[in-house]
Amino acid sequence: MGLLEGKKLLVTGVLTEGSIAFHVARLAQEQGADVVLSSFGRQFRLTEVIARRLPAPAPVIQLDVTSAEDLEALAGRVAEHTDHLDGVVHSIAFAPQSIMGGNFLAGEWKDVATAIEVSAFSLKSLAMAAKPMLTVGSSIVGLTFDGRFAWPVYDWMGVTKAALEATSRYLARDLGPAGIRVNLVSAGPIRTTAAKSIPGVSQLEQGWPERAPLGWDVNDPVPTAKTVAALLSDWFPATTGEMVHVDGGVHAMGA
Repeated sequence: MGLLEGKKLLVTGVLTEGSIAFHVARLAQEQGADVVLSSFGRQFRLTEVIARRLPAPAPVIQLDVTSAEDLEALAGRVAEHTDHLDGVVHSIAFAPQSIMGGNFLAGEWKDVATAIEVSAFSLKSLAMAAKPMLTVGSSIVGLTFDGRFAWPVYDWMGVTKAALEATSRYLARDLGPAGIRVNLVSAGPIRTTAAKSIPGVSQLEQGWPERAPLGWDVNDPVPTAKTVAALLSDWFPATTGEMVHVDGGVHAMGA
């Protein structure tokens, strides 16, 4: 019996085989879950293609987390494939390049606002849109890059991650009475499509494997995906509002 046997999950953010979300979906299926994917716009077709590389077929539904229409329709679209959800994976982030890569002081509000809406407020939007389908004991898991620190080149995306982390704690507070857990996984640098779009991203990666007590492979999303899968399972029944680090231990080192 798999860790996620019988679970019904919604996974956002599957774009390539290098996506953390792809490996979450793959592992979830291997552990017995039924998975529904979401995508939108020009990415939709890409997600459909990549979905065929999963162990089992996975339907793809339309969801733009900045669209009120899509959010309102989410429960109905999910209901076409399952009668409930046991978990939701938030793997959504975007910031214009103009507010990263050393451009913190030059950042303009319209670009910052876009980053915060897509990367942080969307966790609340997605949670509320999925809530009618979520069961008691269900789990929402989001992905972050530790927002407690000022990282090189990350700039306003770092601010949005701090906002995401705060949002997860307030959601944990307000959704807890409904039996819904909300947690985040803070991964070390992984060479996903999103990471490669950050100007100067190599500065984030530089020295990470050497600083990590356990070592770190920037090309391996599987350890992060395994942690997400574990948090989606029933093995963390009293854990919510938490941020679990999967970074080889760098977060705990002083230098």
